[in-house]
Amino acid sequence: MNKATYTEDVPPDRFELLERIMNLERPAKVMLIGPTDSGKTTLLTFLANRLLKEGLRVAVVDSDVGQKGILPPATVSLAFPEGPFESIGELRAYAHYFIGTITPGSYTGEMAVGVKRLADMAIEKADVVLIDTTGFVTGQGIEMKRLKAELVGPELIVFLERNGELTHLQRLLSPYGEALTLSISEKVREHSRGERREVRKEKWRTYFSNTSLVEVNLSGILPTGTELFKGRPLTQEERELLSALFRWLVIAGWKGERYVVVKAEEEGGIRGHTRSVINAVDFDRLSNLLVGFIDRNGLCLGVGILKWINFGEMKAQVLTPLPAQEVGNAVELRFGRIRVLETGEELGLLRREEL
Repeated sequence: MNKATYTEDVPPDRFELLERIMNLERPAKVMLIGPTDSGKTTLLTFLANRLLKEGLRVAVVDSDVGQKGILPPATVSLAFPEGPFESIGELRAYAHYFIGTITPGSYTGEMAVGVKRLADMAIEKADVVLIDTTGFVTGQGIEMKRLKAELVGPELIVFLERNGELTHLQRLLSPYGEALTLSISEKVREHSRGERREVRKEKWRTYFSNTSLVEVNLSGILPTGTELFKGRPLTQEERELLSALFRWLVIAGWKGERYVVVKAEEEGGIRGHTRSVINAVDFDRLSNLLVGFIDRNGLCLGVGILKWINFGEMKAQVLTPLPAQEVGNAVELRFGRIRVLETGEELGLLRREEL
Protein backbone atom coordinates (compact mmCIF):
# COMPACT_ATOMS: atom_id res chain seq x y z
CA MET A 1 0.00 0.00 0.00
CA ASN A 2 1.52 3.29 -1.12
CA LYS A 3 0.08 6.80 -1.25
CA ALA A 4 2.40 7.93 -4.07
CA THR A 5 2.77 6.20 -7.46
CA TYR A 6 4.50 7.19 -10.66
CA THR A 7 2.59 9.46 -12.99
CA GLU A 8 3.50 11.95 -15.69
CA ASP A 9 0.16 13.68 -15.27
CA VAL A 10 1.80 16.48 -13.30
CA PRO A 11 1.72 20.29 -13.47
CA PRO A 12 3.98 21.82 -16.16
CA ASP A 13 6.32 23.32 -13.56
CA ARG A 14 7.40 19.77 -12.59
CA PHE A 15 8.93 19.39 -16.07
CA GLU A 16 10.62 22.77 -15.64
CA LEU A 17 12.05 21.53 -12.33
CA LEU A 18 13.27 18.37 -14.06
CA GLU A 19 15.10 20.48 -16.64
CA ARG A 20 16.63 22.59 -13.90
CA ILE A 21 17.91 19.52 -12.06
CA MET A 22 19.42 18.11 -15.23
CA ASN A 23 21.36 21.35 -15.69
CA LEU A 24 22.85 21.25 -12.19
CA GLU A 25 26.53 20.46 -11.84
CA ARG A 26 26.83 16.80 -10.87
CA PRO A 27 26.72 15.18 -8.48
CA ALA A 28 23.78 17.18 -7.14
CA LYS A 29 21.59 16.88 -4.05
CA VAL A 30 17.94 17.95 -4.21
CA MET A 31 15.87 18.22 -1.01
CA LEU A 32 12.06 18.21 -1.13
CA ILE A 33 10.20 20.06 1.63
CA GLY A 34 6.48 20.47 2.18
CA PRO A 35 3.69 19.85 4.69
CA THR A 36 1.90 16.53 5.06
CA ASP A 37 0.04 15.46 1.89
CA SER A 38 1.76 18.03 -0.31
CA GLY A 39 2.92 15.53 -2.95
CA LYS A 40 6.62 15.32 -2.04
CA THR A 41 6.91 11.58 -2.64
CA THR A 42 4.86 11.74 -5.85
CA LEU A 43 7.19 14.46 -7.09
CA LEU A 44 10.26 12.45 -6.07
CA THR A 45 8.93 9.38 -7.91
CA PHE A 46 8.31 11.43 -11.05
CA LEU A 47 11.75 13.04 -10.94
CA ALA A 48 13.58 9.79 -10.25
CA ASN A 49 11.92 7.93 -13.12
CA ARG A 50 12.52 10.72 -15.61
CA LEU A 51 16.15 11.12 -14.56
CA LEU A 52 16.66 7.37 -14.92
CA LYS A 53 15.21 7.54 -18.43
CA GLU A 54 17.83 10.18 -19.22
CA GLY A 55 20.53 7.74 -18.21
CA LEU A 56 21.46 9.39 -14.94
CA ARG A 57 22.36 7.49 -11.79
CA VAL A 58 19.79 8.31 -9.09
CA ALA A 59 19.80 7.85 -5.32
CA VAL A 60 16.76 8.21 -3.06
CA VAL A 61 17.06 9.16 0.62
CA ASP A 62 13.71 8.50 2.31
CA SER A 63 13.57 10.30 5.65
CA ASP A 64 9.78 10.46 6.05
CA VAL A 65 9.92 8.13 9.06
CA GLY A 66 6.16 8.12 9.65
CA GLN A 67 5.12 7.49 6.06
CA LYS A 68 8.12 5.56 4.76
CA GLY A 69 8.11 4.16 1.27
CA ILE A 70 11.38 2.24 1.66
CA LEU A 71 10.93 -0.26 4.48
CA PRO A 72 10.99 -0.24 7.43
CA PRO A 73 9.27 2.74 9.09
CA ALA A 74 11.09 4.60 11.90
CA THR A 75 14.35 4.66 9.93
CA VAL A 76 16.00 6.89 7.33
CA SER A 77 16.78 4.79 4.25
CA LEU A 78 18.89 5.00 1.11
CA ALA A 79 18.17 3.22 -2.17
CA PHE A 80 19.63 3.23 -5.68
CA PRO A 81 16.85 2.48 -8.19
CA GLU A 82 18.22 0.49 -11.11
CA GLY A 83 15.29 1.07 -13.44
CA PRO A 84 11.73 2.42 -13.68
CA PHE A 85 9.53 1.94 -10.62
CA GLU A 86 5.92 2.67 -9.72
CA SER A 87 6.47 3.63 -6.09
CA ILE A 88 9.47 3.96 -3.81
CA GLY A 89 8.01 1.08 -1.80
CA GLU A 90 9.42 -1.17 -4.53
CA LEU A 91 12.97 -0.02 -3.87
CA ARG A 92 15.36 -2.20 -1.94
CA ALA A 93 17.31 -0.35 0.73
CA TYR A 94 21.06 -0.05 0.43
CA ALA A 95 21.46 1.35 3.98
CA HIS A 96 19.39 2.51 6.96
CA TYR A 97 19.87 4.88 9.86
CA PHE A 98 17.81 4.04 12.94
CA ILE A 99 15.52 6.70 14.45
CA GLY A 100 13.20 4.40 16.37
CA THR A 101 9.99 6.42 16.23
CA ILE A 102 7.44 7.70 13.72
CA THR A 103 7.20 11.10 15.43
CA PRO A 104 10.73 12.53 15.31
CA GLY A 105 10.18 15.83 17.13
CA SER A 106 12.49 14.76 19.96
CA TYR A 107 15.01 13.25 17.54
CA THR A 108 16.00 16.34 15.56
CA GLY A 109 19.70 15.57 15.81
CA GLU A 110 19.37 11.92 14.81
CA MET A 111 17.19 12.82 11.83
CA ALA A 112 19.71 15.38 10.57
CA VAL A 113 22.68 13.05 11.11
CA GLY A 114 20.88 10.16 9.40
CA VAL A 115 20.10 12.21 6.30
CA LYS A 116 23.64 13.61 6.20
CA ARG A 117 25.29 10.22 6.48
CA LEU A 118 23.14 8.57 3.83
CA ALA A 119 23.39 11.56 1.48
CA ASP A 120 27.21 11.34 1.77
CA MET A 121 27.03 7.65 0.84
CA ALA A 122 24.67 8.41 -2.03
CA ILE A 123 26.80 11.13 -3.57
CA GLU A 124 29.66 8.65 -4.04
CA LYS A 125 27.54 6.55 -6.44
CA ALA A 126 24.86 8.82 -7.94
CA ASP A 127 24.57 11.79 -10.29
CA VAL A 128 21.48 13.09 -8.50
CA VAL A 129 20.44 12.45 -4.89
CA LEU A 130 16.74 13.07 -4.18
CA ILE A 131 15.94 13.59 -0.49
CA ASP A 132 12.37 13.14 0.75
CA THR A 133 11.52 14.69 4.12
CA THR A 134 8.72 14.53 6.67
CA GLY A 135 5.68 16.82 6.54
CA PHE A 136 6.80 18.24 9.89
CA VAL A 137 7.31 21.92 8.96
CA THR A 138 6.22 23.73 12.13
CA GLY A 139 7.65 23.93 15.66
CA GLN A 140 10.53 21.48 16.08
CA GLY A 141 10.17 20.56 12.42
CA ILE A 142 11.59 23.93 11.40
CA GLU A 143 14.82 23.33 13.32
CA MET A 144 14.98 19.79 11.94
CA LYS A 145 14.80 21.06 8.35
CA ARG A 146 17.41 23.73 9.08
CA LEU A 147 19.84 21.18 10.50
CA LYS A 148 19.32 18.85 7.55
CA ALA A 149 19.92 21.62 5.03
CA GLU A 150 22.96 22.94 6.90
CA LEU A 151 24.57 19.50 7.13
CA VAL A 152 23.71 18.26 3.64
CA GLY A 153 24.19 21.50 1.67
CA PRO A 154 21.77 20.62 -1.15
CA GLU A 155 22.30 22.28 -4.51
CA LEU A 156 18.54 22.79 -4.75
CA ILE A 157 15.78 22.93 -2.10
CA VAL A 158 12.26 22.51 -3.50
CA PHE A 159 9.41 23.88 -1.38
CA LEU A 160 5.85 22.67 -1.98
CA GLU A 161 3.25 25.00 -0.49
CA ARG A 162 -0.32 26.23 -0.88
CA ASN A 163 -0.46 29.83 0.32
CA GLY A 164 3.02 30.99 1.24
CA GLU A 165 3.04 29.03 4.50
CA LEU A 166 6.70 28.07 4.02
CA THR A 167 8.02 31.59 3.41
CA HIS A 168 9.72 31.74 6.82
CA LEU A 169 11.28 28.30 6.34
CA GLN A 170 12.49 29.22 2.87
CA ARG A 171 14.17 32.34 4.24
CA LEU A 172 15.74 30.33 7.06
CA LEU A 173 17.21 27.73 4.68
CA SER A 174 18.34 30.19 2.01
CA PRO A 175 22.02 30.16 3.13
CA TYR A 176 22.25 26.39 2.56
CA GLY A 177 21.00 25.91 -1.00
CA GLU A 178 19.23 27.49 -3.96
CA ALA A 179 15.47 27.59 -3.32
CA LEU A 180 12.59 26.88 -5.68
CA THR A 181 8.92 27.12 -4.70
CA LEU A 182 6.19 25.07 -6.39
CA SER A 183 2.47 25.10 -5.78
CA ILE A 184 0.91 21.91 -4.46
CA SER A 185 -0.84 20.04 -7.27
CA GLU A 186 -4.64 20.18 -7.32
CA LYS A 187 -4.56 16.39 -7.72
CA VAL A 188 -3.02 15.87 -4.29
CA ARG A 189 -5.46 14.26 -1.85
CA GLU A 190 -5.26 14.75 1.88
CA HIS A 191 -5.21 11.58 3.99
CA SER A 192 -6.71 11.28 7.44
CA ARG A 193 -4.63 10.22 10.41
CA GLY A 194 -6.44 6.88 10.30
CA GLU A 195 -5.56 6.36 6.64
CA ARG A 196 -1.90 7.14 7.30
CA ARG A 197 -1.95 4.70 10.21
CA GLU A 198 -3.40 1.99 7.94
CA VAL A 199 -0.70 2.62 5.33
CA ARG A 200 1.92 2.30 8.06
CA LYS A 201 0.27 -0.85 9.41
CA GLU A 202 0.64 -2.51 6.04
CA LYS A 203 4.30 -1.45 5.90
CA TRP A 204 5.02 -2.94 9.33
CA ARG A 205 3.18 -6.14 8.44
CA THR A 206 5.11 -6.50 5.19
CA TYR A 207 8.46 -5.93 6.88
CA PHE A 208 7.75 -8.45 9.65
CA SER A 209 6.08 -11.03 7.39
CA ASN A 210 8.99 -13.48 7.56
CA THR A 211 10.53 -13.30 11.01
CA SER A 212 12.14 -15.51 13.60
CA LEU A 213 12.85 -15.09 17.29
CA VAL A 214 16.54 -14.55 18.02
CA GLU A 215 18.33 -14.44 21.35
CA VAL A 216 20.57 -11.42 21.84
CA ASN A 217 23.33 -11.54 24.41
CA LEU A 218 23.31 -8.04 25.95
CA SER A 219 26.74 -8.67 27.45
CA GLY A 220 28.13 -8.90 23.91
CA ILE A 221 25.83 -6.55 21.98
CA LEU A 222 25.63 -3.20 23.75
CA PRO A 223 22.11 -1.94 24.58
CA THR A 224 21.93 1.76 23.63
CA GLY A 225 19.35 4.51 23.29
CA THR A 226 18.26 3.99 26.90
CA GLU A 227 19.31 4.63 30.50
CA LEU A 228 18.77 0.96 31.27
CA PHE A 229 21.89 -1.09 32.03
CA LYS A 230 23.97 2.01 32.88
CA GLY A 231 25.65 2.40 36.27
CA ARG A 232 26.15 -0.21 38.94
CA PRO A 233 23.40 -2.74 39.71
CA LEU A 234 21.24 -1.92 42.72
CA THR A 235 22.12 -3.59 45.98
CA GLN A 236 19.59 -5.87 47.60
CA GLU A 237 19.09 -3.23 50.31
CA GLU A 238 18.28 -0.57 47.68
CA ARG A 239 15.83 -2.89 45.91
CA GLU A 240 14.04 -3.67 49.17
CA LEU A 241 13.90 0.02 50.12
CA LEU A 242 12.37 1.05 46.76
CA SER A 243 9.92 -1.81 46.97
CA ALA A 244 8.87 -0.79 50.48
CA LEU A 245 8.60 2.94 49.64
CA PHE A 246 6.60 2.65 46.43
CA ARG A 247 5.13 -0.87 46.61
CA TRP A 248 6.91 -1.83 43.40
CA LEU A 249 8.08 -5.22 42.30
CA VAL A 250 11.63 -4.22 41.37
CA ILE A 251 12.68 -6.39 38.41
CA ALA A 252 16.02 -4.71 37.71
CA GLY A 253 17.77 -1.49 38.58
CA TRP A 254 20.97 0.53 38.33
CA LYS A 255 22.49 3.55 40.05
CA GLY A 256 24.22 6.12 37.87
CA GLU A 257 23.44 9.82 37.83
CA ARG A 258 20.05 8.75 39.18
CA TYR A 259 18.31 5.50 40.02
CA VAL A 260 16.90 3.62 37.01
CA VAL A 261 14.38 0.95 37.90
CA VAL A 262 12.43 -1.57 35.86
CA LYS A 263 9.36 -2.35 37.92
CA ALA A 264 5.88 -3.73 38.01
CA GLU A 265 3.15 -2.09 40.08
CA GLU A 266 1.87 -3.95 43.10
CA GLU A 267 -1.73 -3.38 44.15
CA GLY A 268 -1.99 -0.03 45.92
CA GLY A 269 1.42 1.07 44.67
CA ILE A 270 2.48 4.71 44.98
CA ARG A 271 2.98 6.30 41.57
CA GLY A 272 4.46 9.61 42.67
CA HIS A 273 8.25 9.85 42.65
CA THR A 274 10.84 12.48 41.74
CA ARG A 275 12.01 11.84 38.19
CA SER A 276 15.27 13.70 38.72
CA VAL A 277 16.13 11.06 41.33
CA ILE A 278 14.41 7.94 39.98
CA ASN A 279 13.53 6.92 36.43
CA ALA A 280 10.98 4.13 36.87
CA VAL A 281 10.21 2.10 33.74
CA ASP A 282 7.16 -0.15 33.68
CA PHE A 283 8.23 -3.63 32.60
CA ASP A 284 5.26 -4.01 30.25
CA ARG A 285 6.33 -0.86 28.34
CA LEU A 286 9.38 -2.79 27.11
CA SER A 287 7.24 -5.50 25.55
CA ASN A 288 6.90 -5.15 21.74
CA LEU A 289 9.30 -2.21 21.69
CA LEU A 290 10.98 -1.48 18.36
CA VAL A 291 14.75 -1.97 18.44
CA GLY A 292 17.47 -1.51 15.84
CA PHE A 293 20.46 -3.73 15.15
CA ILE A 294 23.36 -1.31 14.68
CA ASP A 295 26.66 -2.18 13.00
CA ARG A 296 30.11 -0.84 13.87
CA ASN A 297 29.63 2.02 11.40
CA GLY A 298 26.56 3.27 13.25
CA LEU A 299 24.19 2.16 10.48
CA CYS A 300 21.08 0.05 11.02
CA LEU A 301 21.20 -3.50 9.69
CA GLY A 302 17.47 -3.89 10.31
CA VAL A 303 14.89 -3.62 13.07
CA GLY A 304 13.17 -6.02 15.40
CA ILE A 305 10.48 -6.24 18.06
CA LEU A 306 11.67 -6.76 21.62
CA LYS A 307 9.62 -9.57 23.15
CA TRP A 308 11.36 -10.30 26.44
CA ILE A 309 14.39 -9.38 28.52
CA ASN A 310 15.95 -11.69 31.09
CA PHE A 311 17.81 -9.10 33.16
CA GLY A 312 19.50 -11.69 35.34
CA GLU A 313 21.14 -13.44 32.37
CA MET A 314 21.38 -10.29 30.21
CA LYS A 315 19.54 -11.98 27.34
CA ALA A 316 16.86 -10.48 25.08
CA GLN A 317 14.38 -12.20 22.79
CA VAL A 318 13.83 -10.20 19.59
CA LEU A 319 11.55 -10.94 16.65
CA THR A 320 13.24 -9.87 13.41
CA PRO A 321 13.42 -10.70 9.70
CA LEU A 322 17.23 -10.36 9.83
CA PRO A 323 19.11 -13.62 9.21
CA ALA A 324 21.31 -14.85 12.05
CA GLN A 325 24.50 -13.88 10.18
CA GLU A 326 23.42 -10.23 9.98
CA VAL A 327 22.32 -10.20 13.62
CA GLY A 328 25.84 -11.38 14.40
CA ASN A 329 27.26 -8.27 12.71
CA ALA A 330 25.48 -5.96 15.16
CA VAL A 331 27.46 -4.27 17.91
CA GLU A 332 24.51 -2.37 19.41
CA LEU A 333 20.85 -3.09 20.11
CA ARG A 334 19.35 0.40 20.05
CA PHE A 335 16.04 0.98 21.83
CA GLY A 336 13.33 2.86 19.93
CA ARG A 337 10.26 4.64 21.22
CA ILE A 338 7.34 2.92 19.49
CA ARG A 339 5.65 -0.32 20.45
CA VAL A 340 4.35 -2.37 17.55
CA LEU A 341 3.17 -5.90 16.82
CA GLU A 342 4.33 -8.00 13.90
CA THR A 343 0.75 -7.75 12.59
CA GLY A 344 1.37 -4.03 12.09
CA GLU A 345 -0.77 -2.82 14.97
CA GLU A 346 0.87 0.08 16.80
CA LEU A 347 0.53 -0.14 20.57
CA GLY A 348 1.70 3.37 21.39
CA LEU A 349 4.63 5.75 21.61
CA LEU A 350 7.05 6.32 24.48
CA ARG A 351 8.55 9.67 25.35
CA ARG A 352 12.28 9.97 24.74
CA GLU A 353 13.00 10.46 28.45
CA GLU A 354 10.85 7.47 29.40
CA LEU A 355 13.67 5.00 28.78
